[in-house]
Amino acid sequence: MESAARGITIYFILLVALRLSGRRTVAQMTTFDFVLLLIIAETTQQALLGDDFSIVNASLLILTLFGVDIVLSYLKQWSPKIALVLEGTPTVLIANGNVDDRALKRARVNIDDILVAAREQQGLARLDQIKFAVLEADGGISIIPR
Repeated sequence: MESAARGITIYFILLVALRLSGRRTVAQMTTFDFVLLLIIAETTQQALLGDDFSIVNASLLILTLFGVDIVLSYLKQWSPKIALVLEGTPTVLIANGNVDDRALKRARVNIDDILVAAREQQGLARLDQIKFAVLEADGGISIIPR
């Protein structure tokens, strides 16, 4: 039972830490983000398993973590407030062609990130061609051209 409690605790610690660290998808990860993820994975493994490296304990932890994830997905469907806390809301980075510097700073996104998304999604090359840029809750940037 201690393993299940550890699993639930670590799950929520990681959920909060990842939520507070900002919104990036795996495709947007930098080398630093990837290295950090590997270190976190190793540290988490040690915290989860403790001294018990048995298959039974590992299986219990896997099932516990999947169970917590499933319960949270149902809670998000049931309560928009819980979904808001767990997933966040979109952030408008450019509105009507005007760059919101405070939103960029708060989201830790720079103009280059927006221009990359503009090139990939819409084939736009310049900032003045963008009417809206929105950092979505999943970490992607949506571009609406002028």
